Amino acid sequence: MWAVQMLRCSCPVTRPTLVLTVGLPGSGKTTLAKRVAAERRMLRLTPDEWMAPLFQDSEAGGRRDILEGRMIWTAHEVLRGGASVILDFGCWSPEERYAIRAIASVAGAGFELCYLELTEEERRSRASRRWDERPESTFAMTDADHDRFLALFQPPTPNELAYGPMPAPPPGFDSWPQWASDRWPTLPELS
Repeated sequence: MWAVQMLRCSCPVTRPTLVLTVGLPGSGKTTLAKRVAAERRMLRLTPDEWMAPLFQDSEAGGRRDILEGRMIWTAHEVLRGGASVILDFGCWSPEERYAIRAIASVAGAGFELCYLELTEEERRSRASRRWDERPESTFAMTDADHDRFLALFQPPTPNELAYGPMPAPPPGFDSWPQWASDRWPTLPELS
């Protein structure tokens, strides 16, 4: 026979938080995410740490979107369970950032956006150095790759950085979580 005893904890209840790192490769997102996760005892989810050993490719024919969708779903579940999470994603578009912010809200969690930026010369140098020093955890990037990434990246606006009002989701979507489930195919629509 098993005896179960319920104990009351007098620990203060704090609101779980989703922290999102934003920036281009080499800007310091993972370094910051590791530090914040250790200091604040948070779960850290970093797609590159899964993509490199599993597929040896950053995109792997769309598998990154599949992996990120499951990581966002995992983050949502962890937040609902009362713990905090840091998503070390990059999130190059405002739509992605608004969707993740909305998912934190749906989970009843706080949201923090950490935008990292460096001079372009320093960022590229750090990305190259990381490849030379730790190729198992990253991917080689050519100057053409960096140019393409820079052209695709949309830095956070002052409104985003100030956690201002979120715009309506893009046309055709009733909510940001609905948009997110379309963007990341393995993410169910969260409500």
